[in-house]
Formats: sequence, structure tokens, C-alpha cells
Amino acid sequence: MANGNRSSLDEQVKKYMTTAEVAERYRTAESTVRYWRHIGYIPGGVKRGRKVLYDVAVLDAWDAEQVKAQVQPGGEQ
Repeated sequence: MANGNRSSLDEQVKKYMTTAEVAERYRTAESTVRYWRHIGYIPGGVKRGRKVLYDVAVLDAWDAEQVKAQVQPGGEQ
């Protein structure tokens, strides 16, 4: 594999988070993240073999939507 391809692969891998990393991000248990995925609360991950990977950009967009939905008219929370 050429160095350019390896760098590109590394960048692609870094854009995904494991269930454990998502749990750490949201300060919750891995089982909670799995449950959230099961009920459709968080954007579904991509299954790769036995692992589920979550796209960081999709989670960032989802976070922004959640914050926007919590802000009530008038700027009060």
C-alpha cells in the first residue's frame, strides 16, 4: 500500500467512532448507546463486522439539532 493511500485510509478511519467512544462522548454507558441506536434515538451507526461505527460529522450535526430544539423562542431554556 502506498503512503498516500495509507494516509487517506487513516483519515477515513478517524471520522468514525466506536460505541465505547460515543459513550464517552455523551458520558454514558455503552449499553445506553446501543439502546439509543436500537430505539432510533441517535443516528444509526454503520456495522463493520462485529463493530458498529458512528460518523463523527453525523453526530456533530445531530448534536446541533438537539441544542437547537432545546432553545425556546426568546432565547430562554
